[in-house]
Amino acid sequence: MSDCCAVKDSNSASCAVETPQEEAPAVMACPESGTRSKKVDLLTVKSLLRQLPFEMPPSQYYFCEASGCDVVYFSSDPEAPLFRRSDLLVRVGQKEEHDPIPVCYCFGVARSDVADEIRLTGKSTLAERIKAEVKAGRCACEVKNPSGKCCLGDVIRAVKEAQTVESEAGTSQ
Repeated sequence: MSDCCAVKDSNSASCAVETPQEEAPAVMACPESGTRSKKVDLLTVKSLLRQLPFEMPPSQYYFCEASGCDVVYFSSDPEAPLFRRSDLLVRVGQKEEHDPIPVCYCFGVARSDVADEIRLTGKSTLAERIKAEVKAGRCACEVKNPSGKCCLGDVIRAVKEAQTVESEAGTSQ
């Protein structure tokens, strides 16, 4: 397991996974949605597929995070297979509409867990607890998160969204 995540400050995280040195662009458009998609390490793709296709070319893959698009991974090589949600072992949080919607793959945190904690306690400590685990080297985002990146940004966004929903629910009563 590589040292994937690095906590910068209380509101951000960085995840750098080395990819093979290729001439592929850093960003490509998804062939179905046209969404600008970033490179993802081949290790991430291979780790999350239900089945690896025979003779899968070792080309650069990209992660499409568009919610309305069924494509998850596509290659810079037009002859390489593309992979859809049903090809993965995990649910892709950015593409899900119904619970459980994963926000942290390493520690099994769903968006509903964040909302439940805020509803019960008035706050969330999940981001801080996950940051502590990351600092201790106990994450594996490069093989568990479909984006191949650290989940902390998704967790922090989920906390802010849940706080907004809870705040609005409190003012409407």
